[in-house]
Amino acid sequence: MVEHYADKVHNRLKRKAFRKKLRNDLTPAEAALWRVLQRSKVEGRKFRRQHSVGSYILDFYCPDEYLAIELDGEVHRDPRNYEHAQRRRLYLEGKNIRVLRFENYLVFDELEFVLHRIKSEFGWWKREDLK
Repeated sequence: MVEHYADKVHNRLKRKAFRKKLRNDLTPAEAALWRVLQRSKVEGRKFRRQHSVGSYILDFYCPDEYLAIELDGEVHRDPRNYEHAQRRRLYLEGKNIRVLRFENYLVFDELEFVLHRIKSEFGWWKREDLK
């Protein structure tokens, strides 16, 4: 089984105030997806919103599935952000966290697709060699 919290990089205290601010200021797409994810509505999985791993804050995180969900808006399309996104992806992969990315509009226009894609990743870490 994957060591999950042993490295003490999850929800560090110094990021607590910023995480709280982000939770209080969700984007419309984040708020819409949170209504579906909260209270273990998706196959009983618990999701957290604005969960930090190291210096990165994830839109949503399911600790039992090692699964992060990120919603991408306009700022994510800027090519200047590509290098940061790559560093972030590599860091999270190094922590055995799978990241799913969805464009904001999909939450509104194709919610069933988004949910199907999320559910399809449940148990991914059992199917992969994470020794």
